[in-house]
Amino acid sequence: MKKVSIIGFGRFGKVLYKMLEKYFDVTVYDKDKNAFKDYKIKPAKNIAEVFESDVIFYAVPINKFEKTIKEHKNYFKDQLLIDVLSVKTLPKKTLKKYTENTGARVILTHPMFGPDSLRYAHKNLPVVIENMSAKPAEYKFWKDFFTKQGLKVIEMSAAQHDKQAAMSQGLAHFMGRLLQGLRIKPAPIDTVGAKQMQQIKEFTCNDTWELFRDLQNFNPYTKKMRLSLGRVYDSLYNKLLPEQKHKDYVIIGIQGGKGSFCEEAAWHYIKEKNIKNFEIKYLYTTERVLKRLHNGDIDLGIFAMHNAIGGIVHESTHALARHKVRIADEFAIRIRHFLMKLPGVPMEKITKITAHPQVFLQCRGNLLRKYFHLKLESGKGDLIDTAQAAAALAAGKLDKNTAILGPAALAQMYKLETVDGDLQDDDKNYTSFFVVKR
Repeated sequence: MKKVSIIGFGRFGKVLYKMLEKYFDVTVYDKDKNAFKDYKIKPAKNIAEVFESDVIFYAVPINKFEKTIKEHKNYFKDQLLIDVLSVKTLPKKTLKKYTENTGARVILTHPMFGPDSLRYAHKNLPVVIENMSAKPAEYKFWKDFFTKQGLKVIEMSAAQHDKQAAMSQGLAHFMGRLLQGLRIKPAPIDTVGAKQMQQIKEFTCNDTWELFRDLQNFNPYTKKMRLSLGRVYDSLYNKLLPEQKHKDYVIIGIQGGKGSFCEEAAWHYIKEKNIKNFEIKYLYTTERVLKRLHNGDIDLGIFAMHNAIGGIVHESTHALARHKVRIADEFAIRIRHFLMKLPGVPMEKITKITAHPQVFLQCRGNLLRKYFHLKLESGKGDLIDTAQAAAALAAGKLDKNTAILGPAALAQMYKLETVDGDLQDDDKNYTSFFVVKR
């Protein structure tokens, strides 16, 4: 019997062993001795014993393939090397590099099935094969062998394989992991399509995360597949949302609350664009604006992006990093900051000033010069918005010895006493705002 060795006794190495053991004298090798614990197989003691065979099958993880081949190159003599990796351009390049002038010959294969597929069907499962450097008789022998096992032999170049596999195997595994993440479970009302989704999840997620990662990273075409999938998903998702949530008016979500600079910016934009029918939603944070926009709850989002003195509004940049939007417009308004407190609370009792972090950046010099003895503190959650902080102070939800630094309109709105004004370090203090759409 022809002597055959298998290097790698993982899930597919075991499938390969069952396919070969009836017809060949098979030697199996794996560095992980636990791989053999449920099998009555005596593995090869060392790699030298493996290379006593005429044919060597490589069934190692994709990411370990080149390192393994490099370690074995000194054993290459007059053997036929056959890989069964799920990608093909990588092993082709690697084997060409390390077998040159060694006498070793190569056939590239990819059985397009695994242990889970074999449970449902065996006949006519495809195996891709390419003769890289094998003798014609060797190549014919293995083609015929696979055919006699009931497999459908498909001759294809490594590049053709990877391009097609990205949109079949690569996509199927990606969808399987998505379905796993959604935690879909069988239901009594499942349609045939729903049951097939369960099968996709089962076929793909029983394989290791290592295999999934390698399929996505070592096939040069799978990245393009994932990017295309993302674009199609975004397009399809947005098609399901109306251009405008309410047919009679535009819903505008803003970063601030009532009396905030963001509300002032929204009114500036509404007047400039002559928007007649609208509703303003006070959402307090940029993150909430972008989330509501993505969900289709608002039509436009407005938030502060950059200030002439304070620079980037970090809250907004961090939120933008988590969401996809289209910038529809950009404009700037002049910003003036006023210090206010509760009536009846003496100024000498004030212990801290509350405002948005960006406000402190815009007033840093004047605060250091005039109010160096007071603690500067931004609120958490919705209270990061200065207007919300002012409302909380007026409602007794903040320490009464707190002062608010923000728009002059807040004093009248919440019956606060203004104690200082124009605390911005530069009179030409402009803030840029973004108007965004889905």
